[in-house]
Amino acid sequence: MALFDMDNGCLSLVVSSLGGSVLKLAAHGPEGEFPLLRPAVLSDTTSALQSGCFPLVPFGNRVNQNRFNFEDHEYQLGANTDWDRHYLHGDGWLQEWQCVEQGSNHLHLCYQHEDGPYRYQVEQYFTLQQHQLSIELAVEHRGERPMPYGLGWHPYFPLTADTRVQASAGAYWLEAEDWLAGEQAALTEALDFSQPGPLPRHWVNNGFSGWNGEARIQWPEQGVQLRMDTQPACPVYFLFVSDPAFDPGYQFDFFCLEPMSHAANGHNMADLGGLRRLAKGQRFSQTMLLSYSSF
Repeated sequence: MALFDMDNGCLSLVVSSLGGSVLKLAAHGPEGEFPLLRPAVLSDTTSALQSGCFPLVPFGNRVNQNRFNFEDHEYQLGANTDWDRHYLHGDGWLQEWQCVEQGSNHLHLCYQHEDGPYRYQVEQYFTLQQHQLSIELAVEHRGERPMPYGLGWHPYFPLTADTRVQASAGAYWLEAEDWLAGEQAALTEALDFSQPGPLPRHWVNNGFSGWNGEARIQWPEQGVQLRMDTQPACPVYFLFVSDPAFDPGYQFDFFCLEPMSHAANGHNMADLGGLRRLAKGQRFSQTMLLSYSSF
């Protein structure tokens, strides 16, 4: 396991080979560093769940009952953690990534998965350019049968008393049993982020549809904002705010806004919910841009 450090004078980045996860993304300011992602322990043993951001591959979130049918084949997935009965967020966040190349402002990591129905190679490219971090995920299917793929990220952002979020959406999925995505519903006032607004201080674990792939996170007390852009535009994001009743150590000090190229449980939707059919040797990529500025 290894840590990879980069600093371009505007941003400081630390990436871990464990899970291909980001442990630090901080902006340099006149009063010192300001964390743009949740700060994590800078250790090569820090798990993705304790990181600032990790990749979602070969898809994000969960598949209902861990089962789906695709092109006349029935697939059964197995749990990949000891605390959730689902195959959660794919494989990349749990595995060791290999460094292909590192420069002063860029890093190229690679991971190959060769077990189970999903067999693929995925690459992750990190690039620092002035006040912006670019992360690209590119996956190539290596299995004999075509499979549905999706990509995304699971970033954790600092949550302060005055944090504001803007991420326009058309509707959201209610949360069903076992943290699954349930039926779609119209946005409530508390979950309408068409304009910058505060986050609820209680459990939130919902996917949002009809997104344009852009979001803004503002920390007014610092005069700092972070813009998220996805290319191509992700149609779905997940919003997560934990709760001390679920996590006794949680102090409403972070939240997650997770861009995804597809809907959760898209495997069981007639249109695959945005998942991409990849035959052997085919690939697709997704990019997330995080840009820091004052306001």
